Amino acid sequence: MATPAPSLPVSDIPTGPSRGSSRRRRPLHRNRSNNRPTQGPAQGPTQGPTQGSQRGGRRGGGRGGGRGGGRQQQSSNAQSPASAVTPVQTTEPSSAHATATDNTTARRGRRGRGGLHQGQGRGVHPPRMAHGGRQFGGQLTVDGASTGDGGRNTPNDLQADAPEFQPGQPLVGRPRGPPLPRSQPRKRRVSKSSAPDIATRTHEDIDNGHYECAICTEEVRRSSRAWSCRTCWTVFHLGCIKKWSTNEGSAAARQQAQDGELPPPRQWRCPGCNLPQDVLPKSFTCWCEKEMDPKSLPGLPPFSCGQTCARPRVLPKKCPHPCPNICHAGPCPPCTQMGPTQSCFCGKQSITRRCVDTDYEHGFSCGDVCGELMPCGEHTCPRPCHEGLCGACEVRVPARCYCGQVQKDILCCDRGDEKESSQTHVAADGSKAVEHWTGLFECPNICGRAFDCNKHHCEKPCHQQDAERAHCPRSPDVVFHCPCGKTPLSEISNKKRQSCEDPIPNCSKPCGKILSCGHECQQLCHQGECRPCLRVVPITCRCGRTTSSTICHQGVEEPPQCTRICRVTLNCGRHECGERCCSGERKASERQSSKRKMRPLGSTARHTEGFEAEHICTRPCGRPLKCGNPNHTCQELCHKGPCGTCRDAIFDEISCNCGRTVLQPPLPCGTKPPPCRFQCDRPKACGHPQVAHNCHLDDESCPKCPFLTAKPCLCEKNTLKNQPCWLSEVRCGEVCGRLLKCGAHKCQKQCHRPGECEEPCRQPCGKELTVCGHPDMAPCHSPFPCKEDKPCQHKIFVTCECQRIKQEAKCNASKNSDGNLKRTLKCDEECARLERNRKLALALNIDQAGHQDDHVPYSTETMNMYLANSTWAAAQEKTFRIFAANPEEKRLRFKPMPAAQRSFLHSIAEDFGFDHESMDPEPHRHVAIFKTPRFVMAPMKTLAECARIRKTQQSITAPAPASIRVSRPKPSNLAGEPFNAFLITNPRFALTFEEVNSVVKPALPNGSLQLEINFLPSEEVSLRPPLAARASTPDRDLQALLESAKPALAKAVTDHKLGKLQLCRLDASLNVLRTEAEGVQGAGWSQVAAKGAAVKRVAVREPVGGKGGYAVLSLSSKKKKEKEKIDVADDWEAAEMEEEEREKTASAESAGTSLVGSPVNAPLEWEDPNGDDGVRESHGVTVSLGESS
Repeated sequence: MATPAPSLPVSDIPTGPSRGSSRRRRPLHRNRSNNRPTQGPAQGPTQGPTQGSQRGGRRGGGRGGGRGGGRQQQSSNAQSPASAVTPVQTTEPSSAHATATDNTTARRGRRGRGGLHQGQGRGVHPPRMAHGGRQFGGQLTVDGASTGDGGRNTPNDLQADAPEFQPGQPLVGRPRGPPLPRSQPRKRRVSKSSAPDIATRTHEDIDNGHYECAICTEEVRRSSRAWSCRTCWTVFHLGCIKKWSTNEGSAAARQQAQDGELPPPRQWRCPGCNLPQDVLPKSFTCWCEKEMDPKSLPGLPPFSCGQTCARPRVLPKKCPHPCPNICHAGPCPPCTQMGPTQSCFCGKQSITRRCVDTDYEHGFSCGDVCGELMPCGEHTCPRPCHEGLCGACEVRVPARCYCGQVQKDILCCDRGDEKESSQTHVAADGSKAVEHWTGLFECPNICGRAFDCNKHHCEKPCHQQDAERAHCPRSPDVVFHCPCGKTPLSEISNKKRQSCEDPIPNCSKPCGKILSCGHECQQLCHQGECRPCLRVVPITCRCGRTTSSTICHQGVEEPPQCTRICRVTLNCGRHECGERCCSGERKASERQSSKRKMRPLGSTARHTEGFEAEHICTRPCGRPLKCGNPNHTCQELCHKGPCGTCRDAIFDEISCNCGRTVLQPPLPCGTKPPPCRFQCDRPKACGHPQVAHNCHLDDESCPKCPFLTAKPCLCEKNTLKNQPCWLSEVRCGEVCGRLLKCGAHKCQKQCHRPGECEEPCRQPCGKELTVCGHPDMAPCHSPFPCKEDKPCQHKIFVTCECQRIKQEAKCNASKNSDGNLKRTLKCDEECARLERNRKLALALNIDQAGHQDDHVPYSTETMNMYLANSTWAAAQEKTFRIFAANPEEKRLRFKPMPAAQRSFLHSIAEDFGFDHESMDPEPHRHVAIFKTPRFVMAPMKTLAECARIRKTQQSITAPAPASIRVSRPKPSNLAGEPFNAFLITNPRFALTFEEVNSVVKPALPNGSLQLEINFLPSEEVSLRPPLAARASTPDRDLQALLESAKPALAKAVTDHKLGKLQLCRLDASLNVLRTEAEGVQGAGWSQVAAKGAAVKRVAVREPVGGKGGYAVLSLSSKKKKEKEKIDVADDWEAAEMEEEEREKTASAESAGTSLVGSPVNAPLEWEDPNGDDGVRESHGVTVSLGESS
């Protein structure tokens, strides 16, 4: 067992190279370089515990402790005891207190991507020291194989020679033994570079494994493929920066060009400086971008091609000298060369400086006075040496205006053209003196000099003066025309003007001078200035839709605004213009109309996206961005399409709900929390254990609790077991049954919460109406009596006197009218014929119900082939009947089949009256069927009915051969189920609902049982309890209740001669499953006795398409009959046989017998609905089956 090494005092722990008194931050990944195995066999035993001692001290957590969770180092059996416990002292400042623990418990304490908790790695924490040297972190509970903190290997048990503890005094260590021999000195851990320039720091950190990629937090090594930002010079893995740049979250928003031009290239933001970049990273190049995929060469910096950098210098300013250094990271160093010789602005001096001090853009000034001649040609520039022209001369000089009225000092640059002016002055004594001056500017005054007439003055602005006064412009020798200049004065007046003061006469013509607005003056010839133009002109508004008349605006035309509001959609597609009298509305209409016009083929596409300036939306977009931050909105102008991505970045950690999976910043704004692979630890409110599932956010709920519990139902009547724990609303399914407030009805809703009964009651009243006896179907109006003022809507049958013709109609009875209760129909000829046949049958003692039609309309070959394969043959017969019933189809083609099946098709086609023919050679030979005038209608009897008739006939004479024996239908699996209804068989002719109700209702016990009356297709009548009674009463109890009521009900039915009453079993569709008389369904039809034998009376049913015992008339001939819905049975063969049996039974009743009056011993003519002729003998009377007269 290894002996722990003696601990070192705190003062003896090496602290590494001295870099000042301040404590440096521990470099990232300081322990990774020590994980590499040391070369040489002698280093193996020593390196094992060294690796374990360097894994710790950094923030842990993450994926099972993160990458900081650590890798457990396995001890080697080959290590010697001395080498296994060799203490390793580090010289790194940040790892001075890292201690060597047991190699089985050493963990890597670095925080990984999934770490959130501080200092929870499984590494060794540095010791905590208090003032005076006292160390915290007692070791009483430390395992015996582990070592102490603080870098000292101390015994784990209490020592008898331990010094006495004194509060406030430093801890005195016990005498230490000699340290164990060290096999080999430990290699010093290289700290993070502190070089002053970025290039050197980047090179050294990459070489030493200290440079981390800011995206994945992994080291950037010499063998990595990297990319460097040209703004912040941060180095990333090429793969990481590619994913970052293509991520929508890092892309800067793109502006949509309004004039149809291409948008600017896609921008993205560097995660180091968060500044937009235009070029997407694509390839791995050296620092100077001369070489693609540079190889790592010894002696060269990482990712360097070894060539001269030669990149143009930009910082601190542009320089014409390329960088002379070897290809390097970071910015190029400042230029150290000399710049070119530069002259100053005035050219008097020249100087040569260092390149970094040379101003290439602006040059330099020597500071001397410029001295250049100014543009005036008289003065020189007084400014110091400057760039560009000297500018205007600002020396003040004395000057006089042209008219001589103003004399002042003006700027030299404000002087005008020099004009010589002169003026004669007359003294009091009559002497004249001429004044001469040079005018340099024009004053704002009017000249005002008197003319030679000395009566009028010059009204011109300041101008050059002459020595003599000007001649008066109104003198008679100057003015020869009127003021408009169109008419000579001699034509206007014979009187001549003698002086300039005489008025100038006006002519009667319009002035005609062109005004400033462009119109002619409409006044008559006048003197002085023309008056403003008063012409009425049309003017259009700004949008051009409205034209109005107005007085001329004297050349300054401002279109008015109409009240029309522009409804053109702006370029953003979200807003309307909304301006009144928009000047761009007409252009927008033309743009939209040109867009709707069809463009010829081959023509160039129109540029219809050029919106008018008036229809460019200037509102800010303001829509929330996809990042989800409510404070981040789109700052661009309102635009079409989706907004760009958020340009902000997140510099905080984003973690999952449990905090064990973390995304390190920087991250794009809107980044969602990462998916976590750890189990969710949220407790359940029910107290059951949590279902195993991954950690998730709060917006996603945990899986439903799968445990089964017992819960009370909503109505609190039952407690249901084995209910899912998550189910909050448990329903037992029972009808509520609580008495409603009306006092007449009970709640029919299924299990529900208390107080949720159907209030107010909306159930039908149900009370019998006094006028007709039908239940009142109006909504519950308790406690008020039924009004009976509206007609009753129940359906009744209106019949003729013989009750053969029935018409369904509404009762319509009310207080004011009897409705259809007493209405009767008129008998027709068929009624008279049936009455004659009935009387004749009574006279001949013929039982009409027992008369059977045993004629088979199919050939023997057809029947034999049908019995050989009844399933397939029944399907083909169905196809034939559908073809026969459709008058529009004239041809039917079957698919290819064997010869035996084709022969059956030929045989049955002959029986139907179709023309038939086989076409095409084998194996494509098939049968085609055609309708010809020979075809009249399909046989009334089906093959299944004929098979049963044939079997009955053969059973009388001889047993049927086994080869053609028809298989009986399978017995129903419901044979043992209890009876749930009554069945009245052989009902009286033309029995009505009212008759049955009047007999059944008095025969039932009061309030104990109610029966619903239904007429079946076979004209049998079913009596069964209502749905509520059937649902709430067990089947056995219901059968017992029916059996108790049967004697009284059967006696009433027999006394009134309604028929024969027996118990039966009905399904939901009123199909008779079994009766009291027969054991199970499908026992077959009652056998008909042979000739001379007593005729057995059986229940007969009407076939499809046959005539019934009575006709039902519709109320309106305009109403179309709705097609009956065909229910598809599971066992269609049994259903088909059952349907055929029902049709066979009904056919006997519907085929009314017509007996023509004749002697008893004479042959009788009997009407057969199938139209088949034959002769029979019955009771010694010969009966001829044929058409009646």
